[in-house]
Amino acid sequence: MKEKIRIHLADDHQVLIDGLTNLLNTVEEFEVAGTSLDGENIFEDVTKNNAEILILDISMPKKDGIEVLKEFHQKGFPCKVIILSSYDDLKIIKEVMKLGASGYLTKKCAGENIIEAIEIVHLGQEYFDDSVREKIFNTFTENNPKLNKSITQEDKILSARELEIITLISLEYSGKEISEQLFISTNTVETHRKNIMKKLKTKNTIGLVKYAIKNNLIKS
Repeated sequence: MKEKIRIHLADDHQVLIDGLTNLLNTVEEFEVAGTSLDGENIFEDVTKNNAEILILDISMPKKDGIEVLKEFHQKGFPCKVIILSSYDDLKIIKEVMKLGASGYLTKKCAGENIIEAIEIVHLGQEYFDDSVREKIFNTFTENNPKLNKSITQEDKILSARELEIITLISLEYSGKEISEQLFISTNTVETHRKNIMKKLKTKNTIGLVKYAIKNNLIKS
């Protein structure tokens, strides 16, 4: 029998914890291993219950999410962390990702995206909900004159994240630059690049650039 993904929920609102617990319990592969209403003993709790994923609110009493991440950073991460926040402030996103968070999810999107977020992070990838990802991408590219600000794609071959990656590759950003600015690992960038090339049946960057121009991702 396949082992379940053990999840710990940390939020200062019991009603939110109850709602997320009920939602996650509908997924056979998930198990809510524990919960916390403050940040004081989260490290000890997730270590004891062997949680693999921690859903962590930024605004917590006694010890907030940033402090919890700093503790994890110092002691060694006992599990992967997805930040759950009411805010999509880029400074906060940048700080928590530098401290080792694996994902960032706004509360307004939590209900529809949290299952996907857990599955993706459990596989070792980073996760951002659409509004956060778009904000990061726009901030990174806002002053690039070659970017087409009104991106359209008719054939829907690529996912939203793949569209961002192919756009940045076509704008001549290196894998390292994309990794640093989008808060994803270089391995994730390379995985996306390979998947894009496979989908588009192209063998080199020239093919990616041609696709980007054809689909109005960048200006020729």
